[in-house]
Amino acid sequence: MVDDLALAIEHMGSTAVPGLAAKPIIDMAVVLPSAEDVPQMIERLATLGYVHRGNLGIEGREVFSSLLDLPAHHLYVCPAGSLGLLNPLAVRDYLRTHPEVTRAYGELKKSLAAEFPHDIDSYVGGKTDFILSILREVGFTSDQLEAIERMNRK
Repeated sequence: MVDDLALAIEHMGSTAVPGLAAKPIIDMAVVLPSAEDVPQMIERLATLGYVHRGNLGIEGREVFSSLLDLPAHHLYVCPAGSLGLLNPLAVRDYLRTHPEVTRAYGELKKSLAAEFPHDIDSYVGGKTDFILSILREVGFTSDQLEAIERMNRK
């Protein structure tokens, strides 16, 4: 239903990094050739029981909820090359190859979860500087970093 339009389906987020502290929720992104393909994918996913929720403040990433009784997951649709896709994939790939950074990030996440158990915005905001340092390390441009910072500190 999506395989003829999707370039890939990427496992991302904390569960995609071995050894990283994570909630038991899988994050997946359906990668599309371009933004022009997003409306067609929204229609197709609707027939599978997914509800489109918009981009929720992250450009280049459309968010979906499932009405079905499936294992806990977040589903995103992202055009190839979009910041909404490049950001999480770069962080995932970096953490997979830097176990000491993975441990530090896991400790930060646990600390923020304890400090902000019911405040997702503060939790995400508390991770922003750490994420930006990784993205800076892998070569994201200053414009990309500024855009990500704006999205995470809304």
